[in-house]
Amino acid sequence: MTRWQRILNQAITSPADLPRHLQPDDPGATEVSAHYPMRLNPYYLSLIKKKGDPLWLQAVPQGIELADQVCMADPLAEENLSPVANLVHKYPDRVLLLVTSQCAMYCRFCTRKRKVGTPAMVISDATVQEGLAYIRSHPRIKDVLISGGDPLLLSDERLDRLLAGLRAIPSLQIIRMGSRVPCTLPMRVTKRLCAILKKYHPLYINTHFNHPDEVTPEAARACNRLADAGIPLGCQTVLLKGVNDNAETMASLMRSLLTVRVKPYYLFQGDLTRGTNHFRTTVECGQAIMRRLIGHISGMAVPTYAVDGPYGAGKVPLTPSYIQSLDRELCFTNYQGKTCFYDNNG
Repeated sequence: MTRWQRILNQAITSPADLPRHLQPDDPGATEVSAHYPMRLNPYYLSLIKKKGDPLWLQAVPQGIELADQVCMADPLAEENLSPVANLVHKYPDRVLLLVTSQCAMYCRFCTRKRKVGTPAMVISDATVQEGLAYIRSHPRIKDVLISGGDPLLLSDERLDRLLAGLRAIPSLQIIRMGSRVPCTLPMRVTKRLCAILKKYHPLYINTHFNHPDEVTPEAARACNRLADAGIPLGCQTVLLKGVNDNAETMASLMRSLLTVRVKPYYLFQGDLTRGTNHFRTTVECGQAIMRRLIGHISGMAVPTYAVDGPYGAGKVPLTPSYIQSLDRELCFTNYQGKTCFYDNNG
């Protein structure tokens, strides 16, 4: 058994097993973990400073999750957009392929909270092969996003077979992976894993950090190993109340990501996922944060603020508007609030 597997096997799966000073005050938390699984491995646990801090909120169940009467089980209508098991075909030229139901940590805000880590999410070699066959039979598909669960929790051998199978499809050009492992279990990113991934370029990884305290030396080592293997890294951050819903935290996170060679990609408005309503902010909050980022930190560090539309509507940018009027002359405000003009008669 490898080091990362040993760490994962030591994960806490019930709030009652947390250190006493980190146990939730809410007696309903144990009931929540029976409905929406908990997995908190020793590495991520070591990063939590106190009960209620931004990392604790992401990892520890709270009774309020079962009280959510606002949100939906499947907010992105993935089940309705699934022509074969565990494959979502929302956009014309790309698909989402789910290859595992497991994560290194079960985040309390997960979009697939309804099934990740539960018996409701059934993934096997047969379902993966069915997904590959679907991609093969639809040459319009040029891009596949591998997700789950977290695909980097697959064994090296299974990942190798999966990527080889995808690369054997002539019409497929781009392989992307969505993984929170560099943040939640960075020791999984071994030299052997990187050597396997390196064989299948062009391959991209979008990882997921939500708070600057997650950008640790261990996380930096994992990200740098992936970057050294020639894998471009992006980050899909989620705007979460009590975690990162202020400009100072967000700016610090985005700068920190660049130092570990991760390009901020998306800042997502929270999905309408049942059990996560307590994390959601208003869109005005997100736009105010963006106004404090644009022009105030490097453009390299500025993500695209977006919402993934309910019912399968797709991603839509929510970038704040700086345009005041547009005719023969563009009138706009800059990041400092100054009114500017641009001749639009070209």
